[in-house]
Amino acid sequence: MSMTLPALTDARLTLEGRVATLTLDRHDVRNALTGTALVDDIVTTTEWVNASDAVSVLVITGAGSAFSAGGNVKDMAGRGGDFAGDVAEVAARYRRGIQRMPLALQGVEVPIIAAVNGPAIGAGFDLANMADLRIASRAAKFGETFLNLGIIPGDGGAWFLQRLIGYQRAFELTLSGRVIGAEQAKAYGIVLEVCDPETLMARVAEMASQMAAQPPKATRLTKRLMKMGRRMELPDFLDLCATFQGMCHNEPEHLEAVNAMLEKMDRK
Repeated sequence: MSMTLPALTDARLTLEGRVATLTLDRHDVRNALTGTALVDDIVTTTEWVNASDAVSVLVITGAGSAFSAGGNVKDMAGRGGDFAGDVAEVAARYRRGIQRMPLALQGVEVPIIAAVNGPAIGAGFDLANMADLRIASRAAKFGETFLNLGIIPGDGGAWFLQRLIGYQRAFELTLSGRVIGAEQAKAYGIVLEVCDPETLMARVAEMASQMAAQPPKATRLTKRLMKMGRRMELPDFLDLCATFQGMCHNEPEHLEAVNAMLEKMDRK
């Protein structure tokens, strides 16, 4: 069981009660994902989570007023940093840079909850959408704003958003580039719940603790099934379910959970 937290550069990581919390900590640039080490930190964290039996839930949030402002617009204006060079250079930098983030988050074996504390714009919005659940502060704002800058969602955002809320609504938000508030995001199905800013982390901790209290191996298998069910035909999916279920029935945590349930029933 790996309990040693990985060293991060621009983010903070804590582990408490099987819940890992990753806090993006570059509030000086509104937690921009380019021009910082945040993508590296996110990828490092996902690898550690998957390798650690001590983690059952990953929470991602931002320090300061923003969740994440996405790309660094000043770098874009100067064609510097991640945005310098010809077509091949920019493409390679995307593949080796920010595009590692969606691949890493898509492969996380435990539930991911985005605690959206403030604006989640551009790639920051996409980062939130790469989580399984989004709980937002009333101070949060959301925008797929790439087209406003004459660029496309280069981090896979168009793939995630339409799977979250359907093609038509995702198309409208992406093509308009408009920014919406937390309540509108909830109405669209982007956000599960909206909280007052001062209660956001307590609510996320409550939800994370409930998930972290479930049998850990079955929790990871269940998340894998939920992901795989979106791309498999039913007969193949049922074969997979049968195999995973066979694994679960042979795990000690299953017997412990069944015995705990029987004890509870006997007490009634």
